[in-house]
Order: sequence, then structure tokens, then C-alpha cells
Amino acid sequence: MTRWKAAALHFSISAAIGLVVGALLFGLWYPPPFFHAAGADELVLLLVGVDIVLGPLLTLIVFRAGKRGMKFDLWVIGLTQSIALVYGLAVVLQSRPIFLVGAVDRFVLVAANEVTDADLNKATDTNFRSRSWTGPRLAIAEIPTDPQERSRLVMESMSGHDLQNQPLYFHRYEGRGKGLLQRAKPLNDLRKSRPADAASIDRWLSDHHRDDNSVRWLPVQALKADLVMMMDAVSGEPLGAVQVEPTW
Repeated sequence: MTRWKAAALHFSISAAIGLVVGALLFGLWYPPPFFHAAGADELVLLLVGVDIVLGPLLTLIVFRAGKRGMKFDLWVIGLTQSIALVYGLAVVLQSRPIFLVGAVDRFVLVAANEVTDADLNKATDTNFRSRSWTGPRLAIAEIPTDPQERSRLVMESMSGHDLQNQPLYFHRYEGRGKGLLQRAKPLNDLRKSRPADAASIDRWLSDHHRDDNSVRWLPVQALKADLVMMMDAVSGEPLGAVQVEPTW
């Protein structure tokens, strides 16, 4: 076997593994349209560089048929590649979105490493006591009415432990969207502030059989890029996020 054939075989195996990882990323952990917003594109480039490029390239460099210790060299390359892939996947899993939380005047995409186990255990709804493996779970976070609890929340928010990071205040969204709807904005405002995105807005409306009057919007805050959440103008139910930069 020539070094080119060995590298091609290594590339085929790496590409197959990469396809499986890509399916998990796109289909489960970072479902659209949150892939770019959560910064997964940069993570994918890292994984592709390590898994599909680095391993086969090293095989191409070191492989020589009949070379003494060749099996050991390939074993070291495979082990190094596997360790790097596992490390990359660990980073991906820690950053995956687990909650999409409606909070006060926006939606926030919350990553797995932004909520502690202790906070998960405090959730009154069992649906929010674990980290999702199949995309973000929809929740609405409500500010506590108790003055002491409210003061505590204000103090903790100053250190980054904000409302959307505390499942204690999470509720299932169904039937609770009226408060967010009061702060939602008409599409006409978005069109005026983002005229270059008018075609994307029109395409979304057409795909969902909606018109401007039946939809309101709020910003979606995410790690890498912010989005726009379309909402039903009557119920306040979220209809889907669009890759349009919101105005705050």
C-alpha cells in the first residue's frame, strides 16, 4: 500500500466519523437556526481540522510500506486523533444550547455550561431539572413577587447569575406568553431598522402563511449572534427564530 492509499483510507474513516458528529451537531445538539448563533460553526471547524485533516495528513507524512515500527506510528496517530476528537466533543457538549428562555423582554439561548447542577435541582418543574440532549427546551422565566427573592435575584444578576440561569423561576411556556407579548414589537419596526433583511422576513412570512399584522417579534440573545423570535400577535406563542439581527 502506498502512502497516498493509506492516507485516503484514513481520510475515509475520519470522514465517516465526521459525518456522524455533524449529524449530531446539526440534528440534535445545535438545531437550526441556532447553529451559528451558539457559535457551533467555529467548533465544527476545529473538529474538522483535527478529525478529517490532521490525522490523514500525519498518515501521509509518516507512512512507508515495510517501515519498521509503522504499526506503532499509526497507533499513536490514531490515539492522538481520538483524544483530540473527544476533547473537541467535550467542548461542544458543554456549549450546546439546553434552554430557550423567555425572560422579561427577550428570549435567551442558554448553554449547558451556563447553568449549574445546583440550580437545576432547584427547578420546581421536572422538565427543567436536566440538560437537554435534543436541542433547547422552551421555558419562560418569571421574576419572583416576593421582595426578598427579588432583591436576591437583582444582586446575583450583577455577577452574571441572571434570571435565565436559574431554573427555579422557569415555567412551561404554554399559556404564559402575554407578558412577553406586551413588550414585543411590530414587524414594521424591524423592517425600518433592517431594510436589508426585508427579503428574509417576507420569506419567513410566506413559509408560515402569516402577514405583518399577525406577528410580533422579540430579540433572541445568544453567544455568537443574536436572532429575532417571531411570535403570534394574539397568544404570544413563539413561532420560530429568524437569522436577522435585532434592534435592542
